Amino acid sequence: MSKPIVAIVGRANVGKSTLFNKICGKRISIVDDVAGVTRDRIYADAEWCGQEFTLVDTGGLEDKSEDVFQSEIKEQVDMALDNADVIIFLVDGKVGVTNADMSVASMLRKKKLPVVLVANKLDNFDLSNLYDFYSLGLGDPMPISCTQGRGIGDVLDKVTSYFPKDIQKEELNGIKLALVGRPNVGKSSLINRLLGKKRVVVSEVEGTTRDAVTIPFRCNKKDYYLVDTAGLRRQRSVEKESVEGYSVLRSMLAIDEADVVLIVFDASKEITEQDVRIAGYVHEAGKPSVVVVNKWDLKTMDKNKYGEILKDKLSFMSYFVPIYVSALTGKGLSEIMEKVDYVYENASRRITTGVLNDILQDAILNFEPPSKNGQRAKILYATEASTNPPKFVFFCKEPKLINFSYERYLENRLREKVDFAGTPIKLVFKGKEEE
Repeated sequence: MSKPIVAIVGRANVGKSTLFNKICGKRISIVDDVAGVTRDRIYADAEWCGQEFTLVDTGGLEDKSEDVFQSEIKEQVDMALDNADVIIFLVDGKVGVTNADMSVASMLRKKKLPVVLVANKLDNFDLSNLYDFYSLGLGDPMPISCTQGRGIGDVLDKVTSYFPKDIQKEELNGIKLALVGRPNVGKSSLINRLLGKKRVVVSEVEGTTRDAVTIPFRCNKKDYYLVDTAGLRRQRSVEKESVEGYSVLRSMLAIDEADVVLIVFDASKEITEQDVRIAGYVHEAGKPSVVVVNKWDLKTMDKNKYGEILKDKLSFMSYFVPIYVSALTGKGLSEIMEKVDYVYENASRRITTGVLNDILQDAILNFEPPSKNGQRAKILYATEASTNPPKFVFFCKEPKLINFSYERYLENRLREKVDFAGTPIKLVFKGKEEE
C-alpha cells in the first residue's frame, strides 16, 4: 500500500501554503499575500511521529472571483480530493464563516472522506469565532496559528489517526525529469500529453505555472518523476520578492535536483537570449538534457536550418540532443522518454581506467600538452572520479599550464571515442601530489 495522501483545501488567503510549508519543514509552496497564488496541486513528502504521508497544497476556492483560472483551480482541487485519504479543511479563524467556506464544506461532505476542520490565524487563541464553524457540519474545529506554529501538532495527530495501520513503505527510485523554458512554450501541455490526462493547468496566459509540480508516473515499466516549472523570464524583469521571483528560484532548484532536464523551445518563435541563458544554466549545473523544440506543427523553417541555428546558439553545449515535437498534435512525443533514457545512460556511463588512459595517450601523441617558458605540462594518467555528470581527473606535472583550448581538445577526443551525447562532462587537472 502506498503512502496516505493528505490534501489541504480552503478558500484563498487562509494560509494553506503556510501550513503546507510548516508541516513539510521547508519552503516548498509559495506564500504570498496575493490571493490565488497556488494554482496547481503541489506535492511533498511529510512525516509525523514515524508515519509518512504525501501532502498536497491546492489552489484557493472562491464563490465569485475575477481570477480567470478559478475554473481550472476547482478542477485541480477535485482531482486532488479524488486521490486523497484525508482532507484538511482550512478556514480563517479571525474572519469567521464565509459563503465560500459554506460552498467548500458542501463539496467536502459529498466526498465522504475524513475531514479535519482547522481554523487558522488564531494567534492569541481567541476562540470566540470558533463555534460558528460548527455550522459547516464537519465536526469540531481545531484552532491553530501557522505563523506561530501553535496547534499544528494536534492537527497532525488527528490527521494520522485516520491512516490505515498496515501501511507499507513504497520505494520509487526513478529518474527525476524537470521541464524548463520561457513562459508559454508549452511545458504544461507536454506534461499533459506525456501523462495522457490533464494534470497541470494549461493556459495561453504567460506565467500560468508558478510552482514546480512533481508528478510520479511510469513509462515502459520504469519509474519517473515529472517536474513542471514556472516559465523563466529575464532576471532583470523579475522582482526577487515577487511571486514570479520565487517561481524562478523554484525552477532553478528543480534544475539542480533533476536527473535529466527537458529544455523546451518554441518553434514558432525565434530563439531568444533567454532561451540560451536557460540552456546555459542547465549546462553549468552539469545536468544531462534534451532540447525539446515544441510547436513544430507551427514551424517557420525546415529542420536542418533550425538545427544549424541551434548549433550556433548553443555552441557552448555542442553535445545537445534535439527532438522536434508538437504537444498539440502529439507528433514526436513517443521519442521523448527514449531520449531521456539515452542521455541519462550516457551521464551514468563509466569508463575503465585502462580504456580512459588509452584514449588519453592517443590524444597526447596527436597533440602534446602546452608549454610555457621552457616548462611543459605532462599528463601522467587519468581516472573517472564520478558520474552524473561524468567527471574525469587528470594527474599532471605543471597542471596550471593546461589551458582552455587543450581542455576542450581532450573533451572532444573523449566524445569521439565514447558516447556522451546529451550530457556535459567535467575535466579536472591536478598535480601528482594532490592524488
